[in-house]
Amino acid sequence: MNYSTNDSCSSEALRPDETTEQAQSNVAADAAAFPGDRGMLPLETRRVIVQLMLGPAVDGRRQANLWATLLRDETAIRERLHELFLELVIDPDQKVAFTRQVVADDIEIPILLRRANLTFMESVAILFLRQRLIQANTDGDRAVVSWLEMIEHLSVYERTGNVDHARFDKQCQSAIEKAKKLNFLQKLRGADDRFEVSPTLKRPDSGRARCWRGGNHHASEGRSKAICHP
Repeated sequence: MNYSTNDSCSSEALRPDETTEQAQSNVAADAAAFPGDRGMLPLETRRVIVQLMLGPAVDGRRQANLWATLLRDETAIRERLHELFLELVIDPDQKVAFTRQVVADDIEIPILLRRANLTFMESVAILFLRQRLIQANTDGDRAVVSWLEMIEHLSVYERTGNVDHARFDKQCQSAIEKAKKLNFLQKLRGADDRFEVSPTLKRPDSGRARCWRGGNHHASEGRSKAICHP
């Protein structure tokens, strides 16, 4: 879907006493969101770009207004992101959109998107959530998990003979909080201990996160590798 802010700046739309430069300035003034604003995009379109930059995605189910603006102004948004060496990816079936770093072999591209370093337990938690999401999609259901389910899954990874159970419990809770911070978990209304897994977690580079590699955990080496390659 095409979007353009330049139609009113064409020569056909100019007033007799107006130059092209003056027309562009008038358009910018009409779209001004704050004093001195030189941006040309509507306020709603800028909000979409900001949300994409903040990450992990624009969720059409939860952010209906942003999603509608994204579809309406897709071309303009792509143009602005390309100026930052970012690619816009839209999944119309899941109603999610996100950015990823542009890759080019012939030029050196500055890296804008940061990667989040994950601990072992955080990697375990995110892999569990991704598996639940994939299974729910296969069954045609929403991916809903409870706090207790996540804790029970993570408890499998407690070291044999561990005497500091309080520390391990803290690591489990911290891993779940990390998933919430990355917006992979959305709390369900009216249920403090139940969450829906974000559709963005299905993509390979979810969260722009590097999985934790290494350490002497109860998990076998093969299982650790599976966690690092979700």
